Amino acid sequence: MTNDEAARRYVRVRDAMADAGVDAVVVAGSEYTGFEGAVTYLSGFQIVHRYAYVLLGLEGEPSIVFPAEARYVGVHGTSWIEDQVFADRPGEWLGDRLAGKRVGVYGLDYVMPVRDFVALDARADVVPFDLEFDLARAVKSDSELESVRDSVRINTDGFWAFLSGYAPGRTAAEVLAPAEELFVARGCGRLTMNMVLVGPEFAIARGDMQLGGFCIPSLEIAGPGGHWVEVSRAIGAANGEVGRMLEAYEEYYAAARHALRPGATAHDAHRAVSKGFTDRGYHLGHVTGHSIGMTMIEHPKIGEGIETELQANMVFSMHPHAIAGNGRDCLYMQDTWLVTEDGGEPLAGLPMQIFGGSERPG
Repeated sequence: MTNDEAARRYVRVRDAMADAGVDAVVVAGSEYTGFEGAVTYLSGFQIVHRYAYVLLGLEGEPSIVFPAEARYVGVHGTSWIEDQVFADRPGEWLGDRLAGKRVGVYGLDYVMPVRDFVALDARADVVPFDLEFDLARAVKSDSELESVRDSVRINTDGFWAFLSGYAPGRTAAEVLAPAEELFVARGCGRLTMNMVLVGPEFAIARGDMQLGGFCIPSLEIAGPGGHWVEVSRAIGAANGEVGRMLEAYEEYYAAARHALRPGATAHDAHRAVSKGFTDRGYHLGHVTGHSIGMTMIEHPKIGEGIETELQANMVFSMHPHAIAGNGRDCLYMQDTWLVTEDGGEPLAGLPMQIFGGSERPG
């Protein structure tokens, strides 16, 4: 991480703070909830256990705050923040530091422990800051995009490893193991969240479950740079209804190249890429897409009524989830897209198809 990149991030967050009229921002991160990436984004620190906070004011140097009951919550020297605080009650420390100020908190609903919120809220005017923080980090720098592309390469290679090991009758654990081994060897560490979805009904396979003739590896990883990506394709023989869903996926894939462009709204993009599914009468069982970065799911989402304008260098995970009227047949495939001045760029380069199980990389 360069000093210029860290400074760039602080400028963007401070601009958002000024627009929101807050005096300081507390970014909460927890390894237990999958929201540790926000702390990494502002400090370089990756949480191993427990939780941590980054305190950033409109001026001055930031602080990173750890709970003293777990002195080791990661390698503290990896943080570029010099002021490292170990507090018996982090919420009380923050409350004392921020008394009388208007404080935006990222992670207010899902991350910050109740004891810390109560202590901070008793001394400061606390307001949510999730949307503002995510929009501030949604546009990626060139160095961040290098990390994103590296993660995509790793994820895509993991898909090929999964495909190479797939065969009906093998267990989910046997088929997923080569991909997970590759992910760890390539620097993902603990930042993987991978499942095998079986049958058109989209059930999650247990590790000892034997796979049949159709499955979906749901592969989601962050490479050494800490940026999450999602890339997957369905594998095996699809029935007629799922094959028809593939036609809608092909239409989405073509539409996204035009829809994911600067100036379009997230609502516009959602309508464009979901049209092929809704025109065929399919329900959408999952959000069409969402911004993705050092936290797996960030704002803005690609969805109905989201009027956020897209900007160049935003990165989105796109994964329309088509469900047939019978509630059973469905299809779910993932791609990581980059918004460019010329439209959407699918970073993995995988063909939009259901792989038959015999294909191999060229």
